[in-house]
Amino acid sequence: MTHATEITGTCDPRFAAVCDGFASNFAAGHEIGASVAVTLNGRSVVDLWAGHADKAKSRAWHRNSIVNVYSTTKGLGAICANLLVERGQLDLDAPVASYWPEFAQAGKGNLPVRYCLSHQAGLPAIKKPLAAADLFDWHKMCAELAAQEPWWPPGSAHGYHAFTYGWLVGELVRRVSGRNIGRYFREEIAHPLALDAFIGCGPELDERIAELNPAPPPAAGTADRLANMLADKESLAGKTFGNPPALAPGMVNSRAWRGAEICSANGHTNARALARFYAALAAWTRGEAFGGVQLMSKAGMARTRAEQAAGIDRVLGLSNRIALGFMLPSPMRRFSDNPQAFGHAGAGGSIGFCDPENGVSFAYTMNQMHSGGPGGDPRWWPMIGAMYAAIGVPFTPPTTGAGTSVG
Repeated sequence: MTHATEITGTCDPRFAAVCDGFASNFAAGHEIGASVAVTLNGRSVVDLWAGHADKAKSRAWHRNSIVNVYSTTKGLGAICANLLVERGQLDLDAPVASYWPEFAQAGKGNLPVRYCLSHQAGLPAIKKPLAAADLFDWHKMCAELAAQEPWWPPGSAHGYHAFTYGWLVGELVRRVSGRNIGRYFREEIAHPLALDAFIGCGPELDERIAELNPAPPPAAGTADRLANMLADKESLAGKTFGNPPALAPGMVNSRAWRGAEICSANGHTNARALARFYAALAAWTRGEAFGGVQLMSKAGMARTRAEQAAGIDRVLGLSNRIALGFMLPSPMRRFSDNPQAFGHAGAGGSIGFCDPENGVSFAYTMNQMHSGGPGGDPRWWPMIGAMYAAIGVPFTPPTTGAGTSVG
């Protein structure tokens, strides 16, 4: 296939159709800049990038370009907490308050750590009105969550803790390790695995960061799920996504956002690093080292990816499946036919996941957000389908209707 947009990088001939799928998204006008990567049994077989780092197309997307990946960050934060569990420093079934005493307020004295990772804590939102600047006041956000009464009895249901996950998990990591989540991830995960990935980054990286562009309005007659959820500012969904207003125009490209350490939403990375991250998790799941590094045991990974909650999500109103900080394939996020695959997607279209049983990991990052369907971003399917076809494994993309992706 001849590609009108120059696709740069490497691609094993066996996976050429992944490159074609990547190029087709540019040809259809769905991309500005993006990267895609695939590993097979820990070996890089696809590492591609193309396009531009800004809407004006004045900066090329380079090999080392990185971009905000919104909730795809949750997988990076999850492994930090799970590593503390692996090392015996954090007990999933101990009360959060045993590590964070202030958290015992509002009847949360016995709420277990496990629920913070599995979106069962009943704390997806803060009722008290907050300002945009509060996003960057770590201690204020933690104090507000400590004081917040759960929206439902913890453990009785699950609901997507879209932003609050970042402070719940991040504060547990800080209290136990003595390090902010960004530093802990950098020192304990990113450096050992040589990952070009950050939870919070300094201005020295700004020239490498692609500007994220908001999704265009959904097609006429198509529901805009996020807009509908934000319409009622006092509702659970409205508070979850709009208080504080983390999705305000321009927020994601600000220096304050880039520098914050919110492991639910502000990670910056590219597909190569995400695929490598998930290749390591896949190897550990099989009880193997990755590049000479094995931070998690086979038993630890089995615990990490075990289903914790399933069914209708109280916030999103859709059916999903959740592990300890990772999403499992479901109608909402149908990224594999293997129900044991695990990973996380982000608002607008980024995704990273692995399928250890079939030996693959996949990652995609981009700077043009799109309104996907409840099943995920349609830009994924040609690439994921081609990856599975290359290894002779079935994959059936979802047929769910369109709507704004809020991962």
